[in-house]
Amino acid sequence: MSTTLFDLSGKIALVTGASRGIGQAIAELLAQQGAHVIVSSRKQEGCQTVADSIVAAGHSAEAHACHIGDMAQIQTIIQHIRDTHGRLDILVNNAATNPYFGHILDTPVEAFDKTIDVNMRGYFYMSVAAGKLMREQGGGAIVNTASINGLRPGAMQGIYSITKAAVISMTKSFALECAPHNIRVNALLPGLTKTKFAGALFHDGIYEEVVKQIPMKRHAEPQEMAGTVLYLVSDAASYVTGETVVVDGGMTL
Repeated sequence: MSTTLFDLSGKIALVTGASRGIGQAIAELLAQQGAHVIVSSRKQEGCQTVADSIVAAGHSAEAHACHIGDMAQIQTIIQHIRDTHGRLDILVNNAATNPYFGHILDTPVEAFDKTIDVNMRGYFYMSVAAGKLMREQGGGAIVNTASINGLRPGAMQGIYSITKAAVISMTKSFALECAPHNIRVNALLPGLTKTKFAGALFHDGIYEEVVKQIPMKRHAEPQEMAGTVLYLVSDAASYVTGETVVVDGGMTL
């Protein structure tokens, strides 16, 4: 197979939650394949560090902070992209929050609201804003980072799991209605991945129990998620939309 299928030269990509973990790995790989990557997360400093490292490696990137739980910030970053680049070819909705780890009956209202605002409303309206720009230009690709928790709820992760199930449904809804505009929408469903975000699952006792459920008997590294996203946003996946790709070492088998 020709490697040109994965060539993203000339593409403009926005990756949210890209200052570390899976988002950083995605941003770095898309840039390596030729895309100009807008590295986004809540704090400009973290975004700038990642963007600088991409540029230092000989690729193209810029940093632009955006808290996707804030509607005004979503509009600001999309307007910046419109004014600066005139197009957006790729959106990776990766920013997420999981402020509560505990029994579902004890879920604080504040944690519920924050999780909904970022993981559901943020993904939805970032997709709307980016999708409108993609519709104008004749197409694009969106990838949402969901989770295997959206298929099988994680213990002590009730509201987080609920929002990730919603992201799976959201992916299919956007795919259905945006396909006539040549906008493909798919989702990545990571399993246990070594990130700061998943830190609660790497404590003694919890980690051992989780790994027992994984046929490959290990966790993933962030870089092992990035290749699936590259496929989904590339020409190699030109006829793929509405799909949810599980990358979990066999955990959900």
